[in-house]
Parts: sequence; structure tokens; C-alpha cells
Amino acid sequence: MANFVDMFHKGKTFRPRKKFEPGTLKFSLHKRAQASLNSGIDLKHVVRLPPREHLNDWVAVHVVDFFNRINLIYGSVTDFCREDTCPTMSGGPKFEYLWADRSKYKKPTPLPAPQYIALLMDWVEEQINNEEIFPVTFDVPFPKNFIPTCKKILTRLFRVFVHIYIHHFESLVAIGAEAHVNTCYKHFYYFIREFGLVSQRELEPLVDRNRRT
Repeated sequence: MANFVDMFHKGKTFRPRKKFEPGTLKFSLHKRAQASLNSGIDLKHVVRLPPREHLNDWVAVHVVDFFNRINLIYGSVTDFCREDTCPTMSGGPKFEYLWADRSKYKKPTPLPAPQYIALLMDWVEEQINNEEIFPVTFDVPFPKNFIPTCKKILTRLFRVFVHIYIHHFESLVAIGAEAHVNTCYKHFYYFIREFGLVSQRELEPLVDRNRRT
């Protein structure tokens, strides 16, 4: 199996990457965020809203970036995360996540982790590709439910981190992905804490790791 660095450079992801169009405000913010992230600045400072920028734009850029990064991370463990190895979408013995989407699964339903995560990623991709939720031009305002929608997206993406850390951490170490995943998680964690985007209850499965972050 290729190592994580190879997969990163080849762009192996669980889902196609979402990209910002050059020349747009979100592309500019994305490039600025990436430059700060790569500069070695403390991640706690990187996540802060830049002066004179709007919160919704900043959140939108990060939601898409985290979606892409978590796709990459999960893509690296799909060989190990199978229905026979992960028959439930869980974060250890105390936490099990049930899927509901108001269409096919109208009631919370237990699913194998790969199926749950596939549905989760499809749902997130549908939200971020919806230009009524994530507008791509200046003349289209963000909807009133934008931040609540982003909270739901980030909460669900956090559950992927939970499952990977608790059930596939040894696999991350084996493919040399531990350091990269830890950095991505710290970035994600500092961002959601800075803007209060994921509830404290949802953070409980990784509470010990969060204390060290």
C-alpha cells in the first residue's frame, strides 16, 4: 500500500475535492488561509477572523477545506475501514452514531461505518455545492441558516475524526500519516472552538486528545 505522503501528492481522496474558482473572494481567502497555515504560525492564531473580513466567508472557506482534508484522511484508511471490521459507526464502546437524512433514512438508523461515512460525505458535498447555501458570487447573500448548516456539517465531519482516531489510529501510524492527521485535527479543533461551531457534548469522545491539543 502506498504511504500517506504518496497519496497526498497524488491527490487520493474518498471524494473529489471541492475547489474555489480563481478570482473570487473565497479563492483569495483560501489562499490566505493556506499561506498562514504553511508559514508555521501558531494554529490558534491562524484560525482567527482576519481584520475586515466577514465571518460567513471565513467559515465557508474553512468548511470546504476541512471537507477536502478529511476526505484525504479517510481515503487513507478505507482499506481498513470495512463493514466486517467496522459494523457500526462508533467512537469506542460509549459512542455510536446513527444516520438520518430526512429522505431515505428519516429515523436515526445504525449503519456500518463505511456506509455512514459515505452517506455523510455525500450529504456534505451536496450542501457545499448548493449555491443557495454556499454562494459563489458577491451579489448572492448567505442564507439565514448558513451558520447552523455549517455547525451540522462540522459536527458530522468531527465524527469521522472520532472514528479514525479511536478505531484506525494504528493504521495511521503504519502508513506514516500520524503527524499530518494530528496537524489537521488541531487546525480543525482550534477553528471550531474559536467560533463555537461544535457542541461540547460532541467533543467528548476525544476529550483526552483535546486536552493535549
